[in-house]
Formats: sequence, C-alpha cells, structure tokens
Amino acid sequence: MRFNKLDLNLLVALDVLLKERSVTQAAQLLNLSASAMSNSLSKLREYFNDDLLVSIGRKMEITPRGQVLHDAVRSILVTIDSTLTAEPAFDPQSSDRTFRILCSDYTLLVLAPALLGLAAKVGCTARFLFMAQSGTPYKDLERGEADVLIVPTGFMSPDHPYEALFQEDFVCMVWRHSKLARGVLDLERYVNAEHAVMQHSTNMRMDAFEGWFLKRYGVTRRIAASTFSFITIPALVVGTEMVATVHARAAARLASVWPLEIRPTPIAFDKMEQSVQWHKFRTSDPALVWLRGMLAEAARHIDDAEWGLAPEDSISLK
Repeated sequence: MRFNKLDLNLLVALDVLLKERSVTQAAQLLNLSASAMSNSLSKLREYFNDDLLVSIGRKMEITPRGQVLHDAVRSILVTIDSTLTAEPAFDPQSSDRTFRILCSDYTLLVLAPALLGLAAKVGCTARFLFMAQSGTPYKDLERGEADVLIVPTGFMSPDHPYEALFQEDFVCMVWRHSKLARGVLDLERYVNAEHAVMQHSTNMRMDAFEGWFLKRYGVTRRIAASTFSFITIPALVVGTEMVATVHARAAARLASVWPLEIRPTPIAFDKMEQSVQWHKFRTSDPALVWLRGMLAEAARHIDDAEWGLAPEDSISLK
C-alpha cells in the first residue's frame, strides 16, 4: 500500500532502523536479509532526500531529519497498533498478554506485591513485566514500548491521561548505632550531616522527589554517597553517620531488614502523589482498563498486612 508515493511497509523498516541504528540488527528483528534491509534504507533515503543514518566510525548516527521522523513514525505505528490489536474484551483468566509496566524499585517494593496478590486471587493468567525507567520514561510510553508508567504526578507527560494511585510521606533513616540515632534529628543536625541519596543512573540531573523538594526550600545537603536505586540506600547508610530521606512505606519495610532507625523529617514535606499514566490512544483498550482498575485496587490495599505492613511493622517515629 502506498501513501503519497511512499510504500507504507517502509515505515516499519524505518522505525526499526532508527531504533537499532544498525542495518544488520534491524534485518534480524524483521526477519529480512541484510541486503533487503539495505535496499529499504536506500528507498527511504531517496524518498525523504536525506541520509537518515550516517556511519561515524563503527557506529551509525541518526541525522536531524531522521530524528524528527523517528518520533513521528513511532507515533503513527503506535496508533495503528492500538487500533488493530486491541481486543474487544479482556478475560484475565485466559489471557496470555504481558503487561509492560515502567516503574521504580520503590513502586516494586510497595505496590507490586498488592497488585500481584490481587491478580493471583482472581486467577489472572496474564504476565507482568516490570521495566526499569529511563531518563525520560514518558518517551518509552509514547513509543509504545510500555503499557503504563508509574511515577510521581509531577513527572507525568502533559500529553497523555493519568490517574492518581496513592500518596506517600517522607521520613529519615539513620544507622541504629550512629550518633544521629540518639536524640532528636533537628534541622541543624540534618543539614550538617552527610547524606545518601538516589540519583537516576541515566540522567544525573534528574533529582528524586525529595531532592527536588529540599531544593525548593533552599536546603543544601552534603551528598556523600548516591545510588541508582531507592531500596539500596540502606546499604549506604549502615555503618555510617549519614542520613537518607526516603519514602515512608519503603523505610518501614527496609527497617525490618536492616539495622536502621526511622526519624521524622526536620522540615514538613509535601506528600508525594504516585500516579499511573498510559498512552492516549490506548485509553479504551479493555486490557489496560482492567490493569488500571487493578492498580487502583492495589493502591487502596497497599498497607494491608497480607502484602503490605503487618501491624507490628507499622512506622514508629521516635
């Protein structure tokens, strides 16, 4: 099929070529020969009057024109895919679908147990693939590489719908045998202490929510250690005089495993709102409607003893 003299089959080839930046790898993914894929690239270059991909050393780089086309073509293919592949109904007890969920390890720790527990109770046969977030996770959502994105509301894309799931407080964690564990952790001790923080591994300028909030109020911390993961922060705090500002639910779970003490933050923090976002073209997808409902239900039961915090593990601030 052609549109404006362009063979629309070439759009699929263009999408994969620009993503892989390799004729050989693109050919393998599309089950084509390298020569056939090279021929497709030649036709695309002729049609768009641009190289699209250029060799620089041993790598191929996307031209500015190719970069513009990449996002546009991906959007077109996502639209087609969401229209043609969406099933008229979704039966969780017979589905072989894999739900691709972009989220942090914090979400895995506090929300995933309730989600998977509820799914097991209803006999869900679908699979759940939890995917690590990139520096710009909403781009993965727009490219159709994930079904939903779970992040703080402030990091949501304005171009796609979302729903709030739950709110979270922040607390401080210190090593149980540190000096900071004795007495009140006031603002002066907090500011003068060294800090362990989570910092995104692919975008070092992208602060975690608590870092953004502290900057907002003009508090400068002395960061002594940073990690790519929320739940590895305790490993950095144990045995030191550092303090970590973390999500309250995560802190309660981690303090039951590590020799840590939980303290109130010395300044009032706004609650973090965690939300789920999906591509606007997939709003009516019955499977995603079901998934969003399950996520909302899981959020309502996030603190149940069955898969959350048992009463004896509840947060105690000293």
